[in-house]
Amino acid sequence: MSSKGMVRAIFLVVFAVWLMIWVMLPTKLYKNTWTPNLETTLNSTYFSGQGTNLLLFSFPLMFIAAFGCAYLHFQNKSTDSSNHSKRLGLDSATALLKRPVVVMAPLGIVSALEITFAAMFVALLIWSLANYLYLSFGNLHMHKEGEKIWEAKLRSVSLRLGYIGNICWAFLFFPVTRGSSVLPLIGLTSESSIKYHIWLGHLSNILFAAHTIGFIIYWAITNQMAEMVEWSKTWVSNVAGVIAIVIAMPMWVTSLPQFRRMKFELFFYTHHLYLLYIFFYVLHVGDAYFCMILPGIFLFLIDRYLRFLQSRQRTALLSARILPCGLLELNFSKTPGLYYNPTSILFVNVPRISKLQWHPFTVSSNCNMETYELSVVIKCQGSWSDKLYKELGSSLDRLQVSTEGPYGPTSSHFLRHECLVMVSGGSGITPFISIIREIIFQIHKPNFKVPRVIMICAFKNSADLAMLDLLLPISGAPPQISQIQLQIEAYITREEEPMTETHKPLQTIWFKPSPLDSPISATLGPNNWLWLGAIISSSFLLFLLLLGIVTRYYIYPIDHNTEQIYHFSYRALWDMFLVCVCIFIVSSVVFLWCKKQNAREGNPIQNREIATPVTSQGVSPWFSGAELESLPHQSLVQATKVHFGSRPDFKKTLLDLKESDVGVLACGPRKMRHDVAKICASGLAQNLHFESISFTL
Repeated sequence: MSSKGMVRAIFLVVFAVWLMIWVMLPTKLYKNTWTPNLETTLNSTYFSGQGTNLLLFSFPLMFIAAFGCAYLHFQNKSTDSSNHSKRLGLDSATALLKRPVVVMAPLGIVSALEITFAAMFVALLIWSLANYLYLSFGNLHMHKEGEKIWEAKLRSVSLRLGYIGNICWAFLFFPVTRGSSVLPLIGLTSESSIKYHIWLGHLSNILFAAHTIGFIIYWAITNQMAEMVEWSKTWVSNVAGVIAIVIAMPMWVTSLPQFRRMKFELFFYTHHLYLLYIFFYVLHVGDAYFCMILPGIFLFLIDRYLRFLQSRQRTALLSARILPCGLLELNFSKTPGLYYNPTSILFVNVPRISKLQWHPFTVSSNCNMETYELSVVIKCQGSWSDKLYKELGSSLDRLQVSTEGPYGPTSSHFLRHECLVMVSGGSGITPFISIIREIIFQIHKPNFKVPRVIMICAFKNSADLAMLDLLLPISGAPPQISQIQLQIEAYITREEEPMTETHKPLQTIWFKPSPLDSPISATLGPNNWLWLGAIISSSFLLFLLLLGIVTRYYIYPIDHNTEQIYHFSYRALWDMFLVCVCIFIVSSVVFLWCKKQNAREGNPIQNREIATPVTSQGVSPWFSGAELESLPHQSLVQATKVHFGSRPDFKKTLLDLKESDVGVLACGPRKMRHDVAKICASGLAQNLHFESISFTL
């Protein structure tokens, strides 16, 4: 076994042990045998009752996250041409599990592997609830004189539903931690795993709503409604739980698909209540349960604070290309050391339009071909993008922009296929631009097998064909594009024949550099993963140190040397305060150090005044056969076949492919992605390997 295999095996064992602890948690063995022994061994005067949970529930995942950063750093350093063949063998073994099985709303496109893990997670929830209720019903405590058995059982069920909701929270924040090492270790990205956050969010809110309603009914029938506003000094705060669920409800309602699509801005702003939700949730469950779900929240807060620090910097916007079809390409300056893979995304904020709104866009540039530039493509189809389009058309000298990212996959896994079919609808073509450019770059490498590339693009109008111009970088493209086995099938769905109106030229706007602007760079520099691992490990160790000091020299004397009992909620407040302080101190120091090192290296903004490329006036060259001076552009036009008044026949195209390994990527409207996924899931062809590129289900 290689060293990488051994490291992955260690991570797998640690994770399996962590999961096994969750499985054993609700059992009689854990409660009556393990708990007394663990508390005797681990609960010291330094950590009180938190020692057991810190070791069993927090430490394993913090270990994986910290050392996973080091693993990813050295993995990126040691990439070579042999990696593609190694990954091919692994993917061939798991291809069946990754094949789509369920394609339907509201679940979206779900693979067999995802169904397997989802079933295991649901089984864990059912197992935990059944065991909690078995132990509880066998030893019911009457909290009030004259309380009936069914009332006590109702209270017990309501309480245990809250326990099950806590399990969901142990996983809830990992999918939205964009810069975490946990997702890349299992081959996921933040955009591909956002659906897991949605599923867990809905499930936890259902459980917490049932938990709350159950207790309200119990208090009502036992004449204890005053319990709703009780803030106990020795046990959980009921009023904190009520406040938490009141905050959660608008977050939940506005996140429903129908509401989110119609009122996205309301969803966006309402979801920022998560900080208050976490605050009152932790006050309600207490410090011991907080330690059980700590890793996800801890890693999310580190990622969120680093993103905040990166977003405070102004990004140098070099130029913008404006297409007549309502599409924009923004070209930013970047440092040469910034590496990212195709299909990565960048979050963009334009304070002139909105100081709070951040929107994700696909990176269309290639970091190997465009050393000093990073580009994103934006389709004008909302109020924010429409305002940006108008701003760029108003003869601006410069535009203040901030960015976060880029975030994306850790490898160019799509290069392993013999044939690559990329299906897009409208602006869904943008992720495939970076893939085409990556293939162009890889051509000159020895032993690189160029996959045959088929692009199936569906556009509403012929003006949208101008999107294909973006396949060529703004600085021009090398003639190697003619060496790609590229076939582009473009379908114009709302026009029966070519329009005779003149083809508007592509417009390029150049911006003046500002001394306050800086190029896009990795948040923590070239050694981003190593520094992130240092932040995770150092901040967690500092948290344990400060928590031990506070517990031993402040809380412990009050509990044991006086007649008072330290307030139950204050313990949770201390935990949250120390977590935030440790993350703030360590992350700030490392970020400022890395920023200083980057400043020493000096990465001046490269703003090259290139002549604006202008397409000749007349009928569009994509279907006129007009002769073009640019060899790359001519090759691109020759590879394109335009179909008017029809829609692509995905089934015929995909089933006619003879290659043994065909990668099928789909990006665009949900119905189109689902149609393609259903064909790949049908089992009519075993050579199709599907992947959806989208933030939505």
